[in-house]
Amino acid sequence: MPSFISSVLRFVLKLVFGLLAALFALSLLLAAMIYVAFSLLISLITGRPSTPAMMFGQFRRFQRFSPQGMWSGGPARETSSVSPGTGEVVDVEVREVRRDRRLP
Repeated sequence: MPSFISSVLRFVLKLVFGLLAALFALSLLLAAMIYVAFSLLISLITGRPSTPAMMFGQFRRFQRFSPQGMWSGGPARETSSVSPGTGEVVDVEVREVRRDRRLP
C-alpha cells in the first residue's frame, strides 16, 4: 500500500512541476511578445526602426557582406573581381584631439 501511495504522490508532483515549467515557459514567451509589440508601437510613434528589426537587419547585412556567409563552415566564396582600393595603404599623421571649451 505505501508503494501505491508514493507512486501516486510522485505522479502528482511530476504533474505539478511539469505544469509549473509550462507556465514559466509561456510567461517568458508572453513577456517577449509584449516587448516586441511595445517596441513596434514605440517605433511607429517615433518613426525610428524598432530594436528587434534593427538587430535582425544587422545580421542579414553582415551575412550578405561576409566573404563566406555568417556562420558558414565551408571555404570562402571566390570573388571574380577585386574590390577597389584593396592594395592601397594610406599613411596618416596622428594628432591629439582636444575639446574646444567655447562650444556648448
